[in-house]
Formats: sequence, structure tokens, C-alpha cells
Amino acid sequence: MEKIVDEFDSRPGSATSLLRTILGVTVGRGPAWLSTSNIVTLMDAVGVADKPARTALARLKAKGHLVAQIDPTPGYVASERAGRVFARDILRYVRPRLMTDSDPWCLISFSVPEQDRGLRHQLRRRLTWMGCGSVANGLWICPAYMDDEVHEMVAELGLTGQVTTFIVSEIHGETEPKVAVSRWWDFELARVLHDHFLRAHAEAMAAYATSPDPRTAFRGWTRALDLWRPITYVDPALPSSLMSADWPGTVSIPRFSELGDTLERPAGRFIEEVTGRRSALSAYREGLPR
Repeated sequence: MEKIVDEFDSRPGSATSLLRTILGVTVGRGPAWLSTSNIVTLMDAVGVADKPARTALARLKAKGHLVAQIDPTPGYVASERAGRVFARDILRYVRPRLMTDSDPWCLISFSVPEQDRGLRHQLRRRLTWMGCGSVANGLWICPAYMDDEVHEMVAELGLTGQVTTFIVSEIHGETEPKVAVSRWWDFELARVLHDHFLRAHAEAMAAYATSPDPRTAFRGWTRALDLWRPITYVDPALPSSLMSADWPGTVSIPRFSELGDTLERPAGRFIEEVTGRRSALSAYREGLPR
């Protein structure tokens, strides 16, 4: 888990990561305000005590992800960039990505000069976090449906003129595609994340079966969601034909659906009890065409 660091410089299961997960499903992209006391209450429900919860809040504020606002009591709203990240998280929860054998690929070519090596490092880190694979120095690959997201990230870094993407339909070479992708991606890292999520899923479902109340649902759902979120970025969700027969993603995807079907509604009720409004995730789902 120590190799996973997201856009907020947080690791799954940490107070900062759990805060990101809670804020994402609670406020989403909109300029919704949450009181500090409400945030601390939600953090306490997932096992984060008052002091580390407030430290995580201060950390996100210092990094510009949260903006302090009194309305009429102390609280926070998400920054514009954090709102975009939260919206992207929700979209991944609601519409999990999955590449098929007929889907095209996106090749990402870049050349960043040595004097901008700091930006080059950020670019590589962000490409890894998004689920892209490294083919060679300056050449990366991902499913083509990620092309827009890649360009959005590149623009944020100010590297638009130094990055070019190509959409291709097939991979050719002496190496079989199944072997090639295993070199381009760190699937072992994604495997660890899937395994952690599956354990959290089992614990959450067992706890709710014993104590079927909104707070228990919120705790289990949030902690499992915090482990699922990095999977939706790090794991590119390649076709099953390119993955090993024991790939845990084939199990964890339906488990995630089961988790949502069982715990999301009661967890949403707990959010309403604490904040007085629906969660952003619930509001997004209700706005989807049926």
C-alpha cells in the first residue's frame, strides 16, 4: 500500500484518504459547505479520532483542496480542482470502466526537457495513478476511453505542447499482448489493492449483518470504498483475455456492486442524519437516466 499515493498525497486507509472519500461522496463537485463538526462526526464514525481528523482537514486546506468558510459556524467547501477530482471519483463508482477486446488503445508520447524534470516526474506519477502503462521512456499506453482524461491532466500540468496521444486499434510485435501488458503495468500492485478491498468488503458485510444500522453501514461502506477508489485508477481494467485466470478483479467487481446494493442506502441515511442533506453520490445516482 505504501506505493500508492493519490492526487491528495494520501494513502488508502489513512486519515487523509478517508477524509477524501467522505468529502467526495458527501459534497461531490458542487460548492456544498460542510461544518467542521459534521466532518469530525463522519470521520469518527469510520474510526478516525478528533485530533487526526482535524489534522487531515488542516493538511487538505494547506494543499488548497479545501477552503475554510464560516456559514455561520466554521466549515469547509471543496476547491474547484478538488471538486473535479470528487466528480471523477463518483463517476468511477457509478460507471466502472472495463475495456473490451475490440476497444482501441491510446498511446501517449512525451518529451519533457531536463530543466523541467520536476514536471516530468509529476507527469509520470499522474500517468501511473490514472492507470496508464509504461511501454518505454517517453511512451505510455492506456485504453482509448481515457484520452480526454489524459489531456485534462496534461493541461493541468501545463505540458500540452509536449505531449501527443495516438489512438490505435491493435498491438503488434514478437511479444504476445498478454505478456507485453504484464511488463507495461504493475499488476501486482493492483492485485494487492483488490485483495485489500475484498477483505474490507467481507468485514463490512459481516458487521452490517450483525448490526444493521446506518452508522455501521456508513463505516463499512466508507472504509471499503476508500480501498476501492484507488483500484478504479491504478487498475486499467483490461480485457479478461489479457489477464491471468486468477485475476482478483473478476471477483472484486461484482463484490463492489454487492457492497453498494447492501450498504449505500443506509450509509446515505447516516450522512443525511449528520449533515441534513443527501450525499452527492445519492444525488448523482438519482439524476442518472433510468
